[in-house]
Amino acid sequence: MFGRRQQAEVTLPAGSEPRPAPRPSGPGEHQQSKPPLQPPAPRTPTPSPVNPATNEKRAAAAKQVFARIQMGLLERIDASAAAKLSRDELQRQIAELIGEIVTEEKLSVTSREQQELTVTLVDDMVGFGPLEPLLADEAINDIMVNGPYQVYVERKGKLELTDVKFRDNPHVMNVAQRIVTRIGRRVDETCPIADARLPDGSRVNIIAPPLAIDGCSISIRKFSKKSITLDVMMRQRNISESASKVLKIASACRLNVVISGGTGSGKTTMLNAMSQLIDPNERVVTIEDAAELQLQQPHVVRLETRPANLEGTGEITMRDLVKNALRMRPDRIICGEVRGPEALDMLQAMNTGHDGSMCTLHANNPREALTRLENMIGMAGVNLPSKAVRTQITGAAHLIVQVQRMRDGVRRVTHITEVIGMEGEVVTTQDLFTFEYEGENRDGTLVGQFKSSGVRPHFSKRAAYFGLERALQQAMMT
Repeated sequence: MFGRRQQAEVTLPAGSEPRPAPRPSGPGEHQQSKPPLQPPAPRTPTPSPVNPATNEKRAAAAKQVFARIQMGLLERIDASAAAKLSRDELQRQIAELIGEIVTEEKLSVTSREQQELTVTLVDDMVGFGPLEPLLADEAINDIMVNGPYQVYVERKGKLELTDVKFRDNPHVMNVAQRIVTRIGRRVDETCPIADARLPDGSRVNIIAPPLAIDGCSISIRKFSKKSITLDVMMRQRNISESASKVLKIASACRLNVVISGGTGSGKTTMLNAMSQLIDPNERVVTIEDAAELQLQQPHVVRLETRPANLEGTGEITMRDLVKNALRMRPDRIICGEVRGPEALDMLQAMNTGHDGSMCTLHANNPREALTRLENMIGMAGVNLPSKAVRTQITGAAHLIVQVQRMRDGVRRVTHITEVIGMEGEVVTTQDLFTFEYEGENRDGTLVGQFKSSGVRPHFSKRAAYFGLERALQQAMMT
């Protein structure tokens, strides 16, 4: 408690009399200036030492109280009836029940602790437990759960350890199973790996024991509520204005685009940004392992793979979906991520009149992207000579957009590379734009320039067909 501030007292020496207040000096009189009396400086209270054993006892006591309240709730709640309630109504009724339990059992719980406990229990019942505050934080891009006691997040490209913790391993597994059962999948010891998505579209990967030794691991790539366009990326210095114009022209000219990059480099974000340039009158078919693309066009058919059931049958792969998409009269096919034999079917689709198709793959630079495509075609079991495979690639892929998350956490377009053709058995390419590193600011952000090569793009004739050749030349010269 804070009392009234006491006025400091001044003690005079023994035998001295208090002096009268000085009168104003008259003309010709000498006035002496005395420093005003200052109250003594307040003492700084010495902090009491923190006893780790005391903190552990308090945490253990709080855990026991939580367990008692939870047991009391389980005895009073009808699970089937609670599942039909809205979140707000369920939270209101849970709060009332907690208040009753605290009063009946005379537990030492403050009203604030009761409110926090209510939110925690409702999150466990209908949400995703301790992950709910992280999912609500728009500054977080990724959430990584490494067992029950270690949760990392990514903010602005940097990893941070949070103070979020689960109760134990079963608690993490309970949240993981709640995520996958929403889309008809499962995760357990017999099927310990699962890809899923949250209701808002966030992508989730789960790997459970015995494969995850230290407990169930959950990796969440959050769904961005903000619509990312090439103009937004340009303002954020992820790409230059000239390079952005070239990509817009490439989309308008219906070039087949391969977006390449490492894990977490922004491939899907770039794919979403470029897909917004598709004509709304076109029929688009998307194919993904876990649906996360955010296409704004009105005529979109979204396809998603399906894992095998308990009997090991019923699996639908991306290759099955790509083959089926060819029978659906698509104008464009967008493949979320090519990682296996479906690369052959995707390239065949690009070569058979589905211009303007797009896909992503993992590679560190444009040349490696071409090599990876060649290797993935080999996974299809088709016995073709290397030259035939490379000819297929050059006929299908027109442009490679390389994205990279750099050491300052910023994702940038580092290469826009055009696939030209073949010289002998070698695929020839030319860079239209590259990002050249120049230095570093005091705040740690990298400094560089998006430089145009100044060459005439190989697709200039195609741009002329669409009436965009002059705009393309201007973009390359600026």
